[in-house]
Order: sequence, then structure tokens, then C-alpha cells
Amino acid sequence: MATIIAVLLFLVFLFLSLLYFYWAFGGKWGTEGVYPTPDAQTPPRNPGIRSTLIVAFGLFGFSIFYLIKVNIIFIELPLWLEKYGLWILAAIFMVRAIGDFKYLGFFKKIKNTKFGQNDTRYFAPLCFLIGVLTLLMISFS
Repeated sequence: MATIIAVLLFLVFLFLSLLYFYWAFGGKWGTEGVYPTPDAQTPPRNPGIRSTLIVAFGLFGFSIFYLIKVNIIFIELPLWLEKYGLWILAAIFMVRAIGDFKYLGFFKKIKNTKFGQNDTRYFAPLCFLIGVLTLLMISFS
């Protein structure tokens, strides 16, 4: 079961990382409502190529990490990462989903922007699902 969950999470993170690579190299599809703004009138600020590439590589790294954890890819990890990596990822995504932040999470303060609406509908539930699936993967390991 852990292998099925890992492959599913690999595909989710691979898709997200490819989307960020696409945006980093000038793609425009899917960019509406993905950047937080303080109000509905303020136009979103594009974070730039470097920041977008950092996120793209980070998401790709997460995707590979899940495959390493179920021995589909064989790479030796540092002991702390081997021991706590899945817990760290689960915590990151659960806090991102549930946290009481200004722009992010189910309990965010700014909700009436395009990003806020997208976060409520798509981003926070996806983060929650990633967190839950990671916890399930830990329990099946």
C-alpha cells in the first residue's frame, strides 16, 4: 500500500514541478489566481524566474523522495532524512493546509481574492490530502 501511495504522490509532485518549470520559462496557462494578493484590486506580483525554479526543483525533489522511501529509486539518504523525512513533509503540508495564516490554509485571514478562493477550493485541500497520504504511507511502512 505504501508503494501505491508513494507513486501517487510522486505523480502529484511531478505534475506540480512540471507546471512550475513551465511557468519559470514563460508559460502563462494556469497562472491566474496562484499568487496571493492583499485584496481583489491589487494585481498579483510574479515571483520571478529564480524563485519559481527553486519551487520547481523543490517539488521535483519531493517527488523523487517518495520513490526513494519505497525503494523504487535507490539513493542513500542522510540518517536524519531517512528517519524523519516523511514526518517533515507531512507536517509541512498539514500546517500549510490547516494553519492560520494571512493568505494560506483553511483558516486564512484574506479569503476574498482570486488566490484566496483558489486556495480554499484547490490548494489547501490538496495540501491536506498530501499530508494525510504521507501519514498513511508512514503507517504502512
